[in-house]
Amino acid sequence: MIPNQDKTILRELAKQVSELAAFDVNRERERRIRDMNGLKPVRPPVWVHEIPWHEMDIDDELKLCCSSSFAQKMETHFRREIYRWKHIQADMVVEQAYYMPKTYTESSIGITIKEHTVATNEANHIISHHYEDQLDTEDKVEALKLPVVTADAEADKKNLEMANDILDGIMPAKLRGHIIYFAPWDVISRYRGIENCFMDMIGDPDLVHKTIGKFTEIYTARFTQMQEQGLLEFNIPDLHCTPPYTDELPAPDYDGGKIRFKDVWFRGMAQLFSSASPAMQDEFNLQYLRPFMEKCGLSYYGCCEPLDLFIPYLKKIPNMRKIGVSTWANIRSSAEQIGGDYVYAHKPNPASAARFDKDTVAREIEDVVKAAMENKCAYEFVLKDISTVNSRPQNLIDWVKTANEVIDKYY
Repeated sequence: MIPNQDKTILRELAKQVSELAAFDVNRERERRIRDMNGLKPVRPPVWVHEIPWHEMDIDDELKLCCSSSFAQKMETHFRREIYRWKHIQADMVVEQAYYMPKTYTESSIGITIKEHTVATNEANHIISHHYEDQLDTEDKVEALKLPVVTADAEADKKNLEMANDILDGIMPAKLRGHIIYFAPWDVISRYRGIENCFMDMIGDPDLVHKTIGKFTEIYTARFTQMQEQGLLEFNIPDLHCTPPYTDELPAPDYDGGKIRFKDVWFRGMAQLFSSASPAMQDEFNLQYLRPFMEKCGLSYYGCCEPLDLFIPYLKKIPNMRKIGVSTWANIRSSAEQIGGDYVYAHKPNPASAARFDKDTVAREIEDVVKAAMENKCAYEFVLKDISTVNSRPQNLIDWVKTANEVIDKYY
């Protein structure tokens, strides 16, 4: 049962979000993002994600007042939407609905992460990890199990009823499925340790092939079951922090039933390979991801790893649409290679939100704008991985303002 006081709080917040969602600028931004993902050289959208919310409160705007856990989840969403619109709006899009992720469980693959951690701030989930090696032999890799995914329709029904009861007459509550997020090396490194992964690429490549092959099976089994059980989604709020809207998904023959691989984005990356050669990334990652990647409607590859030397390999993927360009990649070389064939997804340096310097931020944004425009790129800016603003929310506010001021000079 949701206390009446919680319902009152949520309804008031929902009304404010509904008013924001009604502004035409949301549709204008969505249309521009669709054009950008359609490779049209429009004004680049600016998004801010992975925010250190524990450092962002201003005048108790993010303080939770509800008492029940279900209500607190809703309250967190509404307060953050209102906060972002007020302070760090950029090109965010507010939706006229409250979405809840479809519920499912997943069985163990046979091991759990064993680690030692060190935190400088207990409220921040960005901490230092030391992982214990559990996959040092082919036998241990082979013993891993394929996960069993089980959708929980009863939980979804209950959650939907509770949310719609709270929001009745203000906005609908809806269920939303999940994206394809295919990043096996982010997981392998937690079972093996970063240094061991690098050493194996040189000293024991057979073990590396065995490991990535097994985890490709694990990921494929997971997402195949999710497709069968109706757990995938093309109507998503973001594609791992990037603007997701596109006119090309779902596929033209989608009939409104279960969402298929060809109806959704593929999202892949291998951040571990920031310190390995492009040839190694192709051998030990991309060739394993590619068969599944090509089943999907569109593909977006890359995160923090610099890919300027890897773009020739990505161009071999027929449904590649968006390529991540991290702050550690060569801006001009990336733009020249991407051209008008793919979306140039630039990730500005998140450290600039920790110690804000207007000139530094303006210079990075302007360098990207010039390189992208000269090479006729469709492009975007996504500031993410912001582990800290040093408890100065104004840093992030100033970053967004500076980025838009620079872009305004060209559009």
